[in-house]
Amino acid sequence: MPTDANPSRQEQFSGTKEVAESHRFDEKRLFDYMTAHVEGFEGPLTVQQFKGGQSNPTYQLITPKQKYVLRRKPPGKLLPSAHAVDREYKVITALHKVGFAAPRTYCLCEDDSVIGTAFYIMEMVNGRVLWEPLLPNQDPATRWKIYDSLNETLAHLHTIDYEKAGLADFGKPGNYFARQVSRWSKQYVASETQTITEMNKLMEWLPENIPADDTVSVVHGDYRLDNTILHPTEPRVIAVLDWELSTLGHPLGDFTYSCMQWVMPGQGTGGGTGSIATADLKGLGIPTLEQYIEMYCKRTNRSGIDNLDFYFSYNFFRLAGILQGIAGRVRDGTASSEHAKTMSENVRPLAEEAWKYALRAGAGS
Repeated sequence: MPTDANPSRQEQFSGTKEVAESHRFDEKRLFDYMTAHVEGFEGPLTVQQFKGGQSNPTYQLITPKQKYVLRRKPPGKLLPSAHAVDREYKVITALHKVGFAAPRTYCLCEDDSVIGTAFYIMEMVNGRVLWEPLLPNQDPATRWKIYDSLNETLAHLHTIDYEKAGLADFGKPGNYFARQVSRWSKQYVASETQTITEMNKLMEWLPENIPADDTVSVVHGDYRLDNTILHPTEPRVIAVLDWELSTLGHPLGDFTYSCMQWVMPGQGTGGGTGSIATADLKGLGIPTLEQYIEMYCKRTNRSGIDNLDFYFSYNFFRLAGILQGIAGRVRDGTASSEHAKTMSENVRPLAEEAWKYALRAGAGS
């Protein structure tokens, strides 16, 4: 049971707080910018910071008539291509227009003189963000419907015609896994704070063992329960958040990442994905991994998913690379979450899990 000394993820990450000292900015300058660029904006303006979010600081902007959300690049030294809020803005805007569950956007500001870094503003969607994948306080039928909606929403994303949505230039179609392994290998090396043998082995093995299937879709990159907003009272997804890692990529890389909580060890190493690996899923009303895969395949007209061990190895490796980037920001003093240091300590266990799946997929044989 969570206690005050060991609070639940729901307690840790829900809601807002006073803006952290390192993330404050001139609110008058923001007010003036919104007056000029946000349709229908009227002050006065109050700014709070959301507790969740490891990477791009996220703020709630409160006015008497409406609430908005501001996402910005963090201040300080940043890794190349990281924190691309302009890309988030582009994909959310395009997907909202074609009827996908993405918030309405209002403006993108790339002028650092306004609040110190680039940012965008979108609507504040009224609903629930649930942080615990076992969905406490829900009954079994509701849990099943929530997971079914999560599955349906991701399948919808992967079946959108990205060219017709205006996202043909949102990434390089093809060779997704090769490019991703290269990207996270470079991030890992740039942020490296310790020698992890398994990461070095994976950086060699993964590029040589990529499945031949080269399907392309928009991918979210970090799709999980707590990056969605559920309807205030109904068990369905009404908005998907946190698109920083989105691109044109392989839908199975994206989908199997969303399956990680079924295979994630339960020692808190998930880097945000959580774990349901040892839970009584049938009793809780949560689909098994096999059922969840079957639901997705039915919705995307697939007969099944081969090479699961490769995909899980890749996703554990990718998570380790992401968390090593956070470790680098802790080292450099630019991490935006008080929980970042704890997350960075999970790099080694994630790398060990990635190598375990690589061995299952034939590495070293």
